[in-house]
Amino acid sequence: MRRSIFVTAAIALMFCISSFTAPSYKMGRLKYNGGGDWYGDRTALVNLIKFCNENLKTNFQPEEEVVEVGSEQIYNYPFVFMTGHGNVLFSDQEARNLRKYLTGGGFLHIDDNYGFDKFIRPQMKKVFPELDFVELPANYAIYHQKYSFPAGLPKIHEHDGKRPQGFGLIYKGRLVCFYTYECDLGNGWEDYGTYAGDSQEARLKALRMGANLIQYIFTK
Repeated sequence: MRRSIFVTAAIALMFCISSFTAPSYKMGRLKYNGGGDWYGDRTALVNLIKFCNENLKTNFQPEEEVVEVGSEQIYNYPFVFMTGHGNVLFSDQEARNLRKYLTGGGFLHIDDNYGFDKFIRPQMKKVFPELDFVELPANYAIYHQKYSFPAGLPKIHEHDGKRPQGFGLIYKGRLVCFYTYECDLGNGWEDYGTYAGDSQEARLKALRMGANLIQYIFTK
C-alpha cells in the first residue's frame, strides 16, 4: 500500500512536469526619465497577462518586467506598455534605441493616465520625426480582433469628459505604436475596486480591448 502511494505520486509528478510549458513571451513596462510616474497602474499588466493567457491562450510569463528605453533588453518583448501622468524625457540614444525596436518588429502601447499628452508627443517626435500620430478609425483592425468594438476605443475613466481616441504611428504600412488618449485603458486593467466608481462592465471592456492589442500584434 505504501509503495502504491509513492508510485501514484511519482506518476502525478511526471505528468505535471511533462505537461508544463515554459512561458514563451514576456510583457515589458517602459521605464523612462524625466520624473514622470512610469510605474503607474501597478496591477494593470499582471491582470492583462492573466486575461490574455486565459482567453487568447497566449503563454505570457505571469509577471511583467521593467525595461529601460535605452536598454538592449527591450528586444526581448513583443509588447511594451508605457503610461504616466508627468514628464517624459528621451535622450538621443534612447530615441534611437526605441526607433530600432519599433522598426524591427516591436510594438509600443502608450496609455495616457491623464495629463500625459503634452509630454509624450514631443518625445515620440524624437523617435519618428517623419511621422505624426493619426487617429485610427473605428473600422481599424485593432478594434476587431477576438472582441469587437464597433465604435472604436471604449471610455474607461471620465477625466475631462472628452471622447476617447486611439492614435497610431504607422511606419511603412505597419502600426508600431498605439496611443490611447482620454480613455485610461490601463486603469481599467487594474484590480477591481482600485478606483472609486469602478464597474465590472468597464473593466471587462478594458481587458477585452487590451486583449485585442495583443492579438493584433501577433497576427500582423
